[in-house]
Amino acid sequence: MTERRWVFDTNVLISRLLNPGGTPARAVDAGLDSGLLLLSDDTFDELAEVLMRPKLDPYLTTEERLQALQATAAVCRRVRVSRTLQACRDPRDDKFLEVAVHGLAHALVTGDPDLLALHPFHGVPILKPAEFIEFLKTGSAVRSPPPAAHP
Repeated sequence: MTERRWVFDTNVLISRLLNPGGTPARAVDAGLDSGLLLLSDDTFDELAEVLMRPKLDPYLTTEERLQALQATAAVCRRVRVSRTLQACRDPRDDKFLEVAVHGLAHALVTGDPDLLALHPFHGVPILKPAEFIEFLKTGSAVRSPPPAAHP
């Protein structure tokens, strides 16, 4: 049996740290329990950059952020991206699609409407955290219609 592989966007990973009992945290934990989390150098670099932003100072110490980065690096599998993609209406989000495609992901988990609008992408379901939890229970990637485009 093929080990299942998941991609989580930066906001879901950050949300897990800020609200350990929330739905994004439960989704990440379920992903860790059921397969491998995938990232690329670019997605890891974005995570590091976002984690070190001063607006997170009231919520996480520098030590907690560094520990979170080390833990993420230790539990995630790095995916080498050999071909860039240009598919998302927000080009900054293409890096998550690249990880999903190159890593042969079974799902990409995000709350980002720009990514959710592409569901499914090259056969990879793009799901909200709550939908991902349901997907793990049922095996079905049925989801509500994508959110409306930004004006």
